[in-house]
Amino acid sequence: MSSLNRVKQIKEMLEQEPDDLFLNYALAIELSGNENTLADAEIQYKKTLELNSSYVPAYYQLGKLYELLQNNDSALWYYQQGLAFAREQKNNKAINEIEEAIFMLE
Repeated sequence: MSSLNRVKQIKEMLEQEPDDLFLNYALAIELSGNENTLADAEIQYKKTLELNSSYVPAYYQLGKLYELLQNNDSALWYYQQGLAFAREQKNNKAINEIEEAIFMLE
């Protein structure tokens, strides 16, 4: 299935369940894979965080997105927010991944 088809399918599912955390995050991931839809991906990640402000994967992916856009200050901010939540949740895998991303960015 192509990315465009996945995006269409996810959007159709979101019409039925607009506040589904996983569907919103999945749409953001799909949109991140296309240079032409990065702005839409950013909006979608932020919507995901509106639905669940402690959803660590969205912080990490927003950091990666901002790195791609060469906005290192925003990338670092999102990494640091995600790291704080990962520590609070005792999510060692996420802690290690985010610490590595911060190290590489600095």
